[in-house]
Amino acid sequence: MKKWIPFLLAATMLAGFPAIAQNAAPEIPFDSAANPLTMPDDIYLGEVGGVATNSRGDLFVYTRTGHPTVTLGGSRNFAHGGSRLFQFDRNGRFAREIGKDLYGFMFAAQVRVDPQDNIWVVDQMTNMVIKFDPQFRQVMLLGRKAEAIPIPARAGGGGEGGGGAGGPPGAGRQQDVFDRPTDVAWDAQGNIFVADGLGNARVAKFDRDGKFIKSWGQKGTAPGQFANVRSIAVDAQGNVYVADGGNKRIQVFDNNGTFKTQFANVGNAQAICITSGPNQVLYSSDSNPPNNIDTAGEIYKMRLDGTVIGRFGRAGKMLKEFGTVNAIDCRNENVLYVGEVGNLRVQKLTLR
Repeated sequence: MKKWIPFLLAATMLAGFPAIAQNAAPEIPFDSAANPLTMPDDIYLGEVGGVATNSRGDLFVYTRTGHPTVTLGGSRNFAHGGSRLFQFDRNGRFAREIGKDLYGFMFAAQVRVDPQDNIWVVDQMTNMVIKFDPQFRQVMLLGRKAEAIPIPARAGGGGEGGGGAGGPPGAGRQQDVFDRPTDVAWDAQGNIFVADGLGNARVAKFDRDGKFIKSWGQKGTAPGQFANVRSIAVDAQGNVYVADGGNKRIQVFDNNGTFKTQFANVGNAQAICITSGPNQVLYSSDSNPPNNIDTAGEIYKMRLDGTVIGRFGRAGKMLKEFGTVNAIDCRNENVLYVGEVGNLRVQKLTLR
């Protein structure tokens, strides 16, 4: 037995290394604005799926508030409503609602703004990714809303992409059909990467015109596999960072989906964001799960090699505390907007 002791100790140390690195991360001081958004008297935020800013400082919030309607007809269901997209000016004043009662808005997953100030909305229930130009005209649609689905199959979790369509679980179809997508990102050439996401467990790549190129990933724990794909970001070199929350890691791929490395020192990665500029950094939320809202909750600031620079915040309901963060906007490295599902709000954070 004695000869195994060194090996057991070594294995224990290696297994504990991510947790030690995680807990040893220095605290970053920060402030939170008390009321960053001014809402109309008759409109309220629900669960905030996404938050993003454009180059002018305007803020967009995609939130699960509204009145979803499901109509049953024989063995088929037809649904609409349930989420809304709001715009605020740089001072947080309400400006307008975009796409009110839009057919593709049901269950807010994310909103992002690309370098050309186009607005991209990801909806988990309609399985759509919708692109609006800066004048708020719809210019591209990826995916489709699968309404003609037998109710028993839908209730069982199946969908248009479900179960890999005869392939490996979670691999989805090699085409523009999603099953509960969660996020979208782009590289410098304008290629589009969709996190497809909770029903499937894959990343789908499209060219700048929306033509499907390829996808990678499936359910599992091995490199290149995912428990789920919660969030996605692309760095200046075109590397793709994927928040694999269920496996408590961030995986990194090259532009064609070849696995490069993984970071397992930031807990339950649910929302990630990469800054622009020459010295990019990555923010990742260790989001507390809905069934254990007092756990974790902190956000990590990292270099792109996975080194943790520091962390801030914790689970809770007060200012500077977080309730299941689903979105981070980091256009400015030291001024972040954070969207919370659990606390039904957006916080504006200033790092010191």
